Amino acid sequence: MSRTAFFISDGTGITAETLGRSLLAQFETVDMNKITKPYIDTTDKAYALVQVIEATAIRDGSTPIIIDTIVDAAIRNIINQAPGFKVDIFSTFLAPLEQELATHSTYTVGRTHSIGQDEVYMDRIHSVHFALDNDDGARTHQYDKADVILIGVSRCGKTPTSLYLALQFGIRAANYPLTEDDQDEDGILKLPEVLAPYRHKLFGLTIDARRLAAIRSERRPNSRYCSMDQCLQEVQQAETLYRRLHIPHIDTTRFSIEEISTRMIAETGLSRRFSPH
Repeated sequence: MSRTAFFISDGTGITAETLGRSLLAQFETVDMNKITKPYIDTTDKAYALVQVIEATAIRDGSTPIIIDTIVDAAIRNIINQAPGFKVDIFSTFLAPLEQELATHSTYTVGRTHSIGQDEVYMDRIHSVHFALDNDDGARTHQYDKADVILIGVSRCGKTPTSLYLALQFGIRAANYPLTEDDQDEDGILKLPEVLAPYRHKLFGLTIDARRLAAIRSERRPNSRYCSMDQCLQEVQQAETLYRRLHIPHIDTTRFSIEEISTRMIAETGLSRRFSPH
C-alpha cells in the first residue's frame, strides 16, 4: 500500500513535518512518499501547490494525506480545495486553546522557529560552536565548561548526538574517542587522564559490533579498523570500562539520535537551556 503525504506550511515546515512524520510512523505497513512544502505564503504558491496535489492524486490513484500548519486563512482556504485527507494542526488545537485561555491567538507565521528570543537563539549558536570545537577529543581544555562529555569507540554516534544536544536543547556537549592509545601495558582500556577530573560529566555510548563493522566499512573498507574482531574487542573493552567505573551509558544500535539524546537527558537529569523547536 502506497500513499503520498504532503507537509505544508507558510513558514519553515518544521512543525508540520515533525508532527506529520511522528503520526505516520505509526503506520508501518503503509509505504509513504513524504513531501515537504515550506513557505507556501502567497495565493499564487497555494494555487500552484493545489495543482501538484491534484496531479499526485491522479498519478497515485489514491487520496494524498495533507498535514499543514498554515496560519493565513486565505491560503488555508485555497489548500482546502485540493483533494486529500486533511490534518490542519493549528485549527485543530488553537481553537480549543483560545477557548480555554479566553483570548485569541496572534496567528503569527513562523512564531515557533523564528529567532524571537535573542538569548535562546544565541544560546543555541554557542552550544553548537562548543560541540564543534570539542569534537572527537580535538580540544580538552574546555571540559570544565561542558555539561556532558560523550565517550565511546570511533563511529558509535558521539558527534551527531553532541550536535543534536546542542541544537535542540542548548546542552554543551563535548565528545572523546576511546582508542587503543588508552590501553595500559596489559592491553586493558583505562580512563584517559584528561577525562579523570570530569568523571561526573561522562556518558558512554556503545554499539553492536556487527553494526559498527558495517559503519566503519563504509569509511575504510577492508581494513583492520573495520574488521569484526577489532570492532568486537573495542566495544567489549569500552563496555567493561563503563561498568568498572559506573559510567552511565546507552546502546545506540537501534535508537535514533533523538532517542539517544532524550534517553540520556532523562537518565542523567541534565538541564535543558531551552525546549526543542
